[in-house]
Amino acid sequence: MSENLIVEKRNTIAIVTLNRPEVRNAFDDVLIADLTKAFLDIEKDDGVRVMVLAGAGKAFCAGADLNWMKRMAGYGYEDNLKDAKALAQMLKTLDRMTKPTVARVHGPAYAGGVGLVTACDIAVGSLEAEFCLTEVKLGLSPATISPYVVRAMGERLARRYFLTGEVIDAGEAYRLRLLSDVAPAEELDGAINALLGHLVVGGREAQAKIKDLLRAVAAGPVDDAMIADTAKGIAEIRVSPEGREGIASFLEKRKPAWVKKFEAVRVKPPRKKK
Repeated sequence: MSENLIVEKRNTIAIVTLNRPEVRNAFDDVLIADLTKAFLDIEKDDGVRVMVLAGAGKAFCAGADLNWMKRMAGYGYEDNLKDAKALAQMLKTLDRMTKPTVARVHGPAYAGGVGLVTACDIAVGSLEAEFCLTEVKLGLSPATISPYVVRAMGERLARRYFLTGEVIDAGEAYRLRLLSDVAPAEELDGAINALLGHLVVGGREAQAKIKDLLRAVAAGPVDDAMIADTAKGIAEIRVSPEGREGIASFLEKRKPAWVKKFEAVRVKPPRKKK
């Protein structure tokens, strides 16, 4: 993994920091590969309960790196397809993580950066956060990030912002559901730690199954098949070891065995690399 990405584990929290502040954390093929590997490694790490995705410097992520775009300008269709598939796979890997994921958006998130934010389960932004789907102004389409952005804001609103490329401030981003919460810059880490305190006490298997449930319910009609699947899902988890322990702890008025003391973590990314 290159120095363009910092992965730290603090208590049971993995903090993944985009570390290219000199280019506003814009990504290229190397950073995309690093992110994919980091997400896969964290997914396999039983010591991690939650992942936070952050950016060093003044921006969260400015989208595609200019030099990478210059290289892509000379690519043919097959090379462009290969690059696009790598980006799509990275976003899918983030979206399909079974562990809760939180985006810490302290500044601009443009183009592909919006994809990173919306592929996370929860996004908390500072008042300085801003979003922009800039692709249309370059004669391009936000194709690879569209499944996650449209899921977050809905098709009607996506039509406007995909087609106009307007800048969206933090308040509007909250209204559009790009952000789950907004806080002043000095309170951003406190807001994230409050969320982490809730996330780490949930059952691991329950959280994974809930994420699967949400994808299935959001994608399909409320028909007999869906009703049957939801009934099957709750029955299966009730008889699982985690489900039995959770119910027993509730009846016995104690904490479940998986709950450990949560200590607040410093989420703020490190200073700019030398």
